Amino acid sequence: MTSFDHTELDDVIHGRLRLGVMAYLSTASAASFLELKAKVNATDGNLSAHLSKLEDAGYVRIEKQFEGKKPVTRVHLTDAGRDAWIAYLDRLRAMLNAAE
Repeated sequence: MTSFDHTELDDVIHGRLRLGVMAYLSTASAASFLELKAKVNATDGNLSAHLSKLEDAGYVRIEKQFEGKKPVTRVHLTDAGRDAWIAYLDRLRAMLNAAE
């Protein structure tokens, strides 16, 4: 990787909303759909679409269950997702350092 190669950034993570989801999940063991929705200021449909992209990439695991009679969706960062997040941050740091 050259130090200022923006093409090395992971496009799955780089989308603004997905970036917010990954950043938040990197600090939490899991988050409910409603918690994520509030943190990234998204609509239900928009968040669902972006979570599907992250799930398809293997970066998050989505777990649906019931608490009492209420459905609850929890989102977990996978090991592959954590590795991708760290690699994304490393590439971003390299770009920023090259720009100095």
